[in-house]
Order: sequence, then structure tokens, then C-alpha cells
Amino acid sequence: MSSRQSLTSWKKLSQLALNKKSQHMNDLFEQDKDRFNKFSIELPKMLLDYSKNLIDSETMSTLFELANECEVVEWRTKMFAGEKINKTEDRAVLHTALRRNSTEPLIVDGDNVTESVQAQLTKMEGFVNRVREGKWKGYSGKRITDIVNIGVGGSNLGPQMVTEALKHYSDHSVNVHYVSNVDGAQIVEILRPLDPEKVLFIVSSKTFTTTETMTNAKTAIKWLTASSFDERAVGKHFVAVTANKENAMSFGIEEENIFGMWDWVGGRFSLWSAIGLAIALDLGFDKFKALLAGADEMDQHFVNAPLEQNLPVVMALLSVWNTTFLGSKSQAILPYDQTLHMLAAYLQQAEMESNGKSVSWDGEEVDYATVPSIWGELGINGQHAFYQYLHQSNNVVPADFIGSVESVTPVQGHHETLMSNFFAQTQALMTGVNEEQVRADLKAKGRTPEYIDKVAPHKVHKGNRPTNTILLKRIDPETLGSLIAAYEHKIFVQGIILQICSFDQWGVELGKGLAASIQVELEGESISDKHDCSTENLINFYKQAKNK
Repeated sequence: MSSRQSLTSWKKLSQLALNKKSQHMNDLFEQDKDRFNKFSIELPKMLLDYSKNLIDSETMSTLFELANECEVVEWRTKMFAGEKINKTEDRAVLHTALRRNSTEPLIVDGDNVTESVQAQLTKMEGFVNRVREGKWKGYSGKRITDIVNIGVGGSNLGPQMVTEALKHYSDHSVNVHYVSNVDGAQIVEILRPLDPEKVLFIVSSKTFTTTETMTNAKTAIKWLTASSFDERAVGKHFVAVTANKENAMSFGIEEENIFGMWDWVGGRFSLWSAIGLAIALDLGFDKFKALLAGADEMDQHFVNAPLEQNLPVVMALLSVWNTTFLGSKSQAILPYDQTLHMLAAYLQQAEMESNGKSVSWDGEEVDYATVPSIWGELGINGQHAFYQYLHQSNNVVPADFIGSVESVTPVQGHHETLMSNFFAQTQALMTGVNEEQVRADLKAKGRTPEYIDKVAPHKVHKGNRPTNTILLKRIDPETLGSLIAAYEHKIFVQGIILQICSFDQWGVELGKGLAASIQVELEGESISDKHDCSTENLINFYKQAKNK
């Protein structure tokens, strides 16, 4: 398989990057007053302005050539058709089928995926309605008031991010809680105020072997049976979401209380499935379907829009440009909407677990940067924490600014203050302020020449920091679904261009295996002699300190 670096477009982009590093966006805007219209995409529910990147028409044209040379369109067709594009695990990649608004058969390994998905959605809807209407009773006959979702990674981050983002759409028929950390402090704090007779647990694990999830689930069972004095109460208070029905049944969960998953859905792309039970229970099934509809709308845009007007494709190409060609090492996700306070953490997993790799499809080490580290925070909080770094550090950090036109909780004056900062920050990151401007400003304020000489260098902002602005009409189920799907497709396109498999996560497995063997040592007497001296002595110190 040929290296991406041998492509004509790749070579051209490498040369363009050398030239662009000596340019400033201020000059590009001065030379082209139509940049916004050229470098923005407007969809019914969102706008992407990417004009504040170090690009011009030639750059974008060459990036689209790269997408074509990498056969992005062909790979997109393969994914939606259910071909096994997850080569290392020999699996299809079909999270899009979970929200597909079509009755047309989609066959994978002899199974009609369309029917399977619809059957699970129907089962979910019936279950959600029974719980929310008070028809599902606990062991003592009381209605369920609290849902505790036990999962980790994709079984937690996606559902929790969505319920937080859409909590203003909840009617509070039930209260939803999330347990992900195996640190006992979390589950203890969540369970302490709850009534065991009114709690329903959702145990979400694709394999039903995930150590953290199963440890928390066992603790939850002990808590329940300590109250009920009857292990049969588990049947009234536990449901499972898994691809391993046998393990779930062995754990004690009744077969009819098990919701299925498929091996063609990766955990970080699974909130659209029964992994999203907590979302549906919190919001009601109609709003869950609206979330799916919004994602499907983005799927259709991704499939049908030409590359030049394709929002996820453009986002992916810009990431490759900023990271692989211009050398940025990280990217910030900066939502200016309180409801999206978990979005950065969610996208951190989605992108870094998918594309944080250094081996190509054919098993060869790649010698170019793949994806940046993803981090971020709510915009206003970040302004008073790390924006100093964004504006004046030696490292250039591209950033996605995400805001909404309408607030879901309008309070007079607040949204305007929020959005004035939203618009100001992208402008400031781009334009900066040079020393001449700083000196003129200080002189106008009556500062002495000595003061100006002393302070001016510290107030210089070089600008030229790239940003994307994503402006949503309003945070609602459909818009949120579209936003999440846009980032999912961005990640897919990145992987195709970088020639890495986005849908495995072998890097997660190594630490898990070592942890399992070390846990045996922590609970036993002996320590393996196969550890390095640092790990061996740390384990020894821990055990000795614990036993004092």
C-alpha cells in the first residue's frame, strides 16, 4: 500500500505549509474581503465559519484533491454499505445504521441490520414508557424514581454528555445518575441518598467483562440485596446493555431485561443504541428519536453534499492541515453554552481513542503527525484559566468555538454578554495586537516612555491562531444529534486520510491486562518478579503502607 506522503496533493500541501507559516491571517483577510463567504458552510441548524484558518483557495483546493486521492468518497460508501472497514477486527462500522431513517434492508453477515435495529428501538420504547409511566415496579411495588447508569468510556461519556446538554428538555419523570469511576467514592456518594426500592440500574458493557463496570455493578447488587434481603430483587432493579447476553444472564440479569448491542458499533459511537437508554428515560422516547433524527440529517448531508460544501469533510481536512502539515500538537474544544460542559471530554475520547495511533493500515509506522491531543472547557471558564496560553504561548493551538444563537434559559443580558466574548475571542486570536499598536495605546492613555518600554513587549499578541466557529441555532435534541454526528464523520475522514484504523482501540487493552494481574498481587501475598524495579517497589510501598 503506497504511503500518503507519495501522493501529489500531499507533496503540494507540504510545500504550501512552508509558505503559509510565513503569512499572517490579517493579510489574507485584507487581500480577500470575501473570505467569510468562501470559507463557511451554512446548514439549516448550524453554521461553520472556517475562514479564520491559515488557508486560501489554493490550500483548500489541494486539501480537496487530497481527499479525492485518498478515496474518501469511496470509503464513505463502504462504511454506509456495511463493508468491514474495521480491518484489524474484521468488522463493519455501522453506528449510522442506529439512526437510519429507512426501511431498506441493510445486510451484514446475513443479518438484516435494519430489522435488528428497529427491534431494539421498539423494545427500548416499550421499556422507557413503562418506567416513565410508573408501570415498572421495584421489588416492593413502588415506582422507579431514580436511574443509575453504570458504565465507563463510551458507555458513560456519550449518554452523560447528552443528558447534561439536554437536561432542560427533561420532565423529571425520573432522575438519572451516572457511575463510571471504580473509585468507590463515586458510587457511595450517588447511592447514599437513594431509596433502594425505587432505583433502577442500567449496567452497560459491550463484553460484560469490563472490570470497572462489573466492580461497580457488584457493589450495586450488594447495596440492593442488603435492603431487600432477596437476590430475586435484582430482576426488578437491573437491566443490561451488552453484546454478551450469556455473561449478563450469568451475572443474574433476566433475559428479557437485556438489551442487545452489535460488534459493528464501537463504544464511543454507541449512544444512539440501547447504550442511550438513560437518555431516553430522562427525556422521553420522542426526544430520543429527535436526537437520532438530527444525527441522520447530518448523515444525509455527509453522504450527499459535495466535498467542498461538506461540513464534516472540511472539519477533517482542516484538522489534518493544522496538525500534520502546520505542526500543531493539540486542539481545544471551547463551547460557549453551559449545557455543553461535557462536550470536550466526550470529543476527547471520540477522536483520541479513534485516531490517536501511529501505525498505518498495513502495519507500518507512519512518520507524520496523526491527530492532535484534544482538550477544552466552557469558553468563559477557559478565558479565566488557560486562554493566556492560547493567546501568547509559543505553541499554536487551533480551537473550535461552539455557540448558540438562542439560549435554552434566557436571562436578560446574559446571552449577549456570553456571545460578545464568543465573537471577540476568535477575532483576538486571529488579529492579535503588535508592538506598535500597544505603544500607541499606552501613549494615548498617558503612560510614560519608561513605562511603555517596560510593558509593551508583554502586551504583544502575535495573533494568527486558527479557529473554527460553529454557531448553532439552539441546543435541542435534533441540533445536538447533528453536531455529534458531524464530529463522528470528521473522525472517520481523518482516519481515511491519515491511513489509520479509527475503529479499534488496542492501546486501551494493554493497561487493562496489566491491571488485572497487579490486582491479584495487591490482594495476595506475593509480587511478580517480572515487573520493572519502579513498579515492583511502588506496589511494595503501597502494600506495606496499607498494612501498617
